[in-house]
Amino acid sequence: MNKKIVILIIFILILIGVGVWYFLFYQKNNQVTENEIIPEEEISEEQMRQTIVSLYFYNDTTKSLASEGRLIDAKELVNEPYKKLMEMLISGPQNSNLTKTIPDGTKINKAELKGDILYLDLSKEFIENHVGGEEQESITIYSIVNTMTRLTEVNAVKILIDGEENKAFKDSKIKFDDPFVVIKEEDKIENSNTITNE
Repeated sequence: MNKKIVILIIFILILIGVGVWYFLFYQKNNQVTENEIIPEEEISEEQMRQTIVSLYFYNDTTKSLASEGRLIDAKELVNEPYKKLMEMLISGPQNSNLTKTIPDGTKINKAELKGDILYLDLSKEFIENHVGGEEQESITIYSIVNTMTRLTEVNAVKILIDGEENKAFKDSKIKFDDPFVVIKEEDKIENSNTITNE
């Protein structure tokens, strides 16, 4: 009888030991893994689709181009990304320290990527409504070029006016004969680091 009781007690102690081990080690380790997988705050479908784009406008204080970050729905860039970015440039900045660089009335006839060059066909208002002056014209051109070349597939921008090549601004200081490439001197571009929702 005593032998059976001793075996029963040993068996119960083994069961208790296994139970303690299970709860102290196995459960605790699994809990850590579960906590690592489950985020504290669930990310909405809308937040997952958002992306930041950089648009270049004129900064009146620094007298140079500055980027304005915009948080937009990535779906808006799927079909016609170049046209969408151009529309945003035409609309102007949301940051009050920055100034619009594209002349009023400018329309986008077509935006097409050929190789690594973006062919941007704009309406005649782009040259007719421009204030003029080589510096202002350069600012207008490079606000477009710097914005578009932030996209990895674009290395240069060729500007056409109503489908015609080799046009120029009214004073003929800046001609559109060749594609424009991004300004390489980083000190000429200021990054304002402002992100706003469109």
